[in-house]
Amino acid sequence: MTGVSTTPLIVDLDGTLTPTDTLVESIIQLGKQHPFDLLKLPFWLLKGRAEFKSSIATRSTLTASNLPYRVELIDYLRNEKKNGRPLVLATAANSNIANAVAAHLDLFDTVLASSENHNLKGSNKLEAIQQTVGPDFVYAGDSKADLPIWQAAKAAILVNTSNKIGNTVRKSTPIELEIPTVKIGLKLWLRAMRVHQWFKNLLLFVPLLTAFSFHDIDRLVAITLAFFAFSFTASATYMGNDLWDLDNDRSHPRKKHRPFASAQIPILKGITVAAILLTLGLALAINVSLNFFWMLLLYLVITTTYTWALKAYVLIDVIVLSLLYTLRIIAGSIAMNIPASSWLLAFSVFIFFSLALVKRCSELITLQQRGQQVTHGRDYRTSDLVVLWPLGVGAALSAIVVFGLFISAPETQARYATPQGLWLVAIGLIYWLARLWIKTARGEMHDDPLVFAIRDFGSRLTILAMIAITLAAHFITLD
Repeated sequence: MTGVSTTPLIVDLDGTLTPTDTLVESIIQLGKQHPFDLLKLPFWLLKGRAEFKSSIATRSTLTASNLPYRVELIDYLRNEKKNGRPLVLATAANSNIANAVAAHLDLFDTVLASSENHNLKGSNKLEAIQQTVGPDFVYAGDSKADLPIWQAAKAAILVNTSNKIGNTVRKSTPIELEIPTVKIGLKLWLRAMRVHQWFKNLLLFVPLLTAFSFHDIDRLVAITLAFFAFSFTASATYMGNDLWDLDNDRSHPRKKHRPFASAQIPILKGITVAAILLTLGLALAINVSLNFFWMLLLYLVITTTYTWALKAYVLIDVIVLSLLYTLRIIAGSIAMNIPASSWLLAFSVFIFFSLALVKRCSELITLQQRGQQVTHGRDYRTSDLVVLWPLGVGAALSAIVVFGLFISAPETQARYATPQGLWLVAIGLIYWLARLWIKTARGEMHDDPLVFAIRDFGSRLTILAMIAITLAAHFITLD
């Protein structure tokens, strides 16, 4: 279009300037900073939406510099400002949030926002705009609530609008700019669910492997149901963790690209899907057995406590992570009614403690490479590597020692046709664990060592070889 370069450009905040919803994010921050205030939300809402937003904004801290922004729109606004065009931020968000965003971006000449007594949405926003800049303006928005403002505008900027809303606006208002809708595809949802992390739940099958009960159909059905119950529940907790940890993830070089941190998936949709997954997981668990259901609830309680509090404490977080891995093995034994041996549990505690430390050390190595010293949201410093490193390697060696003692145990000698063959598995463990720590030292480790094991050819080959040798030691007798 021509002739609009000097016309004031009015820009909405939620869903337009930023793809996220600052009110919902403020509620999450309120839950983290003042959890008991969440009980007051219904009472604040009874006083009206303006009072509701004001109460939340004054009691929570939303970091404007950490919010995701639409880069294409920001670039357009900067160019317009350079050419002398008046820019106004007009939003239904509370003025505390709006002013913080405006100060961070340093783009807007004027800020119009909700106050304690006035909710600036729909017709109220239109009235405030007309009082501030007059009848001639261009409006950038994204939702159905913006339709009255677009109809009164001289031109429209459409940002991530649905086809229905876009077509409605085009009938009455010229389009100055359109930033197309970003669709939420299945691949993005699978990323949010962290389906690749379901690999961890294969630990439920470990008791089946160690008991060599592959022929038992009932146990196979039970453990398959248990696997999906754990996987759905785990995905729900991963999504909850990502929503709870938005600020910290946005400060991380890789985690900032996660679907919720980058606001590719709206928070409310994420909460809905997480609730559905949790319901499915618990429903499957009760169909496995009541005891397995209680184990899954225990897993849920521990992971939730980890997300809300324990992850912030040095060493406590890695101990909890290692116990969660071991809990999967115990849950698998309960699902199949196979007793878990003390050897297996001792081995799993040590090896998973080592793997949890690999995860933490890899993050600290990344921080060190970026010239930073302290992690966001966790009580770790790069100087802690001198302690964490030998602790992790020591835990790995302890796991191997436990495995060696297991080979010599009378029950192992009785169960395996050729128990001496298990020493080859011990050598494989030495190689694989040492490989993980070397990769960590080189800064080549993924955030999660189990995910790395899936992608790393050497790790896959070693693990498959160890499984094959274990089966051979059980079934094959060497004369």
